[in-house]
Amino acid sequence: MKSIASLILFLTLCGPLSAQMQSSQEESTTVYYCIRHAEKDRSNADNKNPDLTQAGLERAENWAKVFSTVDFDAVYSSDYNRTQQTAAPTAASKGLEVLSYNPRDLYNKDFAAATDGKTVLVVGHSNTTPVFVNAVLGEEKYPWMADDNNGGLYIVTKVGETVSVQIVQIN
Repeated sequence: MKSIASLILFLTLCGPLSAQMQSSQEESTTVYYCIRHAEKDRSNADNKNPDLTQAGLERAENWAKVFSTVDFDAVYSSDYNRTQQTAAPTAASKGLEVLSYNPRDLYNKDFAAATDGKTVLVVGHSNTTPVFVNAVLGEEKYPWMADDNNGGLYIVTKVGETVSVQIVQIN
């Protein structure tokens, strides 16, 4: 619980708000909070669309607490059970619906336009989350996440054409 309180304080004091304050009136600021789904049920290797475990459901609730000070405009998730279940508590706490995206067509022109100037949560997978971040950056900087990393958070801030990334690990 201490790490959640510390992250909330971090997001409040040091997060993308400072970039927003520094941006000129003409440049929009877009902020993407990108996470991987919480712990999935691995009991059936043939199940390609598992639900979250109890630990995963608890982590999803903790993400909602971590993001309590973030004023999201939208919450996006792939259509898989585990990502939808991870996104749901945060979306519900903000009065938002979970919007679906195609994980094979992550950061395209339409998505960039629809989210321009907004603060958005994007819930993905160990392979799609860093790919999304790389697409916003316009370079291949981040490798796939470890398969057991369910607590990685990428905060991608785009002010005009300038993009910065902060990475935080929540365990």
